[in-house]
Amino acid sequence: MTVTANPQANPRADRPAAKFRPRGERGPLASTALHVTLLVASAIAVLPPLWLLVTSFKPKSEAFSTALVKDFTLGNYDHVLGDTHFLSWLGNSLLVVGLTTVIGVFISATTGYAVSRFRFPGMRPLMWLLLITQMFPVAVLIVPLYNLLASLGLLNQPVGLVITYLTIAVPFCAWMMKGYFDSIPVEIDEAGRVDGLNPFGTFWRLIVPLAKPGLAVTGFYSFITGWAEVAYASAFMTGEENLTLAGGLQTFVNQYTSDWGSLTAAAVIVAVPAAVIFGFAQRHLVSGLTAGAMKS
Repeated sequence: MTVTANPQANPRADRPAAKFRPRGERGPLASTALHVTLLVASAIAVLPPLWLLVTSFKPKSEAFSTALVKDFTLGNYDHVLGDTHFLSWLGNSLLVVGLTTVIGVFISATTGYAVSRFRFPGMRPLMWLLLITQMFPVAVLIVPLYNLLASLGLLNQPVGLVITYLTIAVPFCAWMMKGYFDSIPVEIDEAGRVDGLNPFGTFWRLIVPLAKPGLAVTGFYSFITGWAEVAYASAFMTGEENLTLAGGLQTFVNQYTSDWGSLTAAAVIVAVPAAVIFGFAQRHLVSGLTAGAMKS
């Protein structure tokens, strides 16, 4: 007896099989929403520096106009470089930032290496002390630091500003370098000692070349700390010829004057060195920050 299938008995037989989306694949609606969100976030990130750049080439009378540059001019840059103390501010900033970066990298690297490789009395309290110093905001520290620098005669001196910036950069960088040195095998140190190197020789000749990503992050953080800091620079330095760039920019727009054209031109010039340093350090930033965060 032959049994013939009845198509009407199973109405789902003629329906196409359900299409399953692979795991992790977004649907059209989700993909569209994601791209729109990314475009909006990109516009929010790009518009402020773009406005800064465009305004720096506008005449002062058109600083707040919404149109692009109608009357292109370099007058703002000429005024900043020729009629103000900008070059003095730049020299002061380079001196302070250079000393902060070099000293900060050296102290952070040696401290991180010592804590990573050696065990000594007070090691744990030292690391906790470095961590606790990061918990105090600038508003709390600025008065005691001002009194301390005044008692030492370091107010209005680049050395005083360097010491202040080191109190910001060194604790964070020492913790990060300690985590990075933890990721370097101890067997390398042992091999150095077998070859007759002392602890500093092992650190300088064997470990430092392997720690370039961590050192790059440390140097970049120390540089940005001194280059972009405003509160301490404004409080501890007086007189236009003694100001750093962060303090000097405030002279263009304050309660008495509002020269937005000069401010934007100066800000563009200030941003160039930071962008150059970031360009050199960027290939090390991800690996250095990741290693320090995972091991700390």
